[in-house]
Amino acid sequence: MTEDRSATDIFRLLADDTRVDILRAVAVAQYELEGVGSGAAELAFSEIYDHVDVENTSKLSYHLGELTGAYLRKSDDGYSLSHAGERIVRFILSGNYEQPESFGPEPVDGMCVFCGEGALEAKLSHQFFRIDCTACEQQVTGQPITPAQVRTRDGESLVQSVKLRSAEDARQIRRGMCPECGAQLSADVVAVPESPLPDADSFVVTSTCEECLREYNSPLTYSVVYHPASIAFHWDRGVDVTARGIWEFHEHVYEGRWTSEQTASDPEEYKVVLRYGDDAVRLYLDSAAMVVRTERVRGESGEFRQS
Repeated sequence: MTEDRSATDIFRLLADDTRVDILRAVAVAQYELEGVGSGAAELAFSEIYDHVDVENTSKLSYHLGELTGAYLRKSDDGYSLSHAGERIVRFILSGNYEQPESFGPEPVDGMCVFCGEGALEAKLSHQFFRIDCTACEQQVTGQPITPAQVRTRDGESLVQSVKLRSAEDARQIRRGMCPECGAQLSADVVAVPESPLPDADSFVVTSTCEECLREYNSPLTYSVVYHPASIAFHWDRGVDVTARGIWEFHEHVYEGRWTSEQTASDPEEYKVVLRYGDDAVRLYLDSAAMVVRTERVRGESGEFRQS
């Protein structure tokens, strides 16, 4: 059991090459078994022994005993990875403990939300993929990136992967789930009167995870871009917002086509309007930035469909 072990005790178990080799061997053996999903198979002691370079069965038994409860589960049918074992071995196999390779600066399409110029460059800065405006020298956006993500892609393929991951993370955050650890997020809408963002959107959504201490911040307009109502509205007009990077939305806010405003204070309610041509989708949010209702507006007549 792991209840009485500290985090130091748990990670100290990995300060041995044989134990790391065991976890790697279990993952590889599971992967090689035909018709078995990743992490689902239980391996017998003899199967693990065949995959690990260890002097004798006594030493293997000792190391398996140390790993069981923390990184391995044991049953009558054999051994399998625990949640912690699954996470750490994928981290090891992918090499995500290494420094990411260099990338950029490379020009990318989009507009600076601060100055309206299209002089954007992408590059890696430590563990972040960031985009800067070379005209006003502001950082336009930043997105965490993994070494494996960089190592297995280059150029436009890497940029596309950042867009995909950004969209997936944003959808989870909108649903109140931390993309990092899966815990529940708490969210608040904060007015930023002195915000460097355009006047069209002076609200920021701050979503905080009390478990892993991750914090996610987004302009209020961007927080609803991947809501089903927005996705469907834009898809009907030939635009797939799920394939766009955050920096590709900046022009809409800078030019005032996407706007946000507070419409009530007791309780707090906010309205985001995403315009496309003469049409628009309106999304109404509560104080926790959850969408409570939506409506489409068609043309200058103000006709709308509510949901």
